[in-house]
Amino acid sequence: MRAVENLVYGIEALVRLFGRIAAWTCVVLVFMVASDVLLRYLFDIGAVWLQELQWHLISPIALFGMAYLLLNGEQVRVDVFYEHFPVAVKRTIEVLGGLTLLVMGLYIAWLTLPWVAQSFGRGEASPNPGGLPWRWLLKAFLPFGFTLLALQGLAHALRNALAIPAQGD
Repeated sequence: MRAVENLVYGIEALVRLFGRIAAWTCVVLVFMVASDVLLRYLFDIGAVWLQELQWHLISPIALFGMAYLLLNGEQVRVDVFYEHFPVAVKRTIEVLGGLTLLVMGLYIAWLTLPWVAQSFGRGEASPNPGGLPWRWLLKAFLPFGFTLLALQGLAHALRNALAIPAQGD
């Protein structure tokens, strides 16, 4: 039982780390957008790579953030029904949901691997002059983000199946 708890706590620590990375990426993105606007409208200076980097940063925010949201209980559920269920039914729903995320996350990650490998093999870059190289790096966030979601789904299912308390409780 202790090994399972340690696994859950380890997965959740990893998800917390990438959740913080996503949060700080949001801060960086806000400063980049503000800088781009100031440079463009006050000094008539613009850079294609800066604009591309801005929309590239949305990828880790969303893909790391989805596992972090599950960790913090911010996932979408129909609370109007859920809140009236007995605890055992709620736990069963959470276990089934976590296992579903585990399977779906791993499947989506697996489906995206050839796409990332193809991009890497071709040395894919932005088609825009002055754009960013290494498009495969952006695409690599997909399998990584969905694997992170799958791991958090596993931790979520285990936590609810075994009623493991949150760390620090």
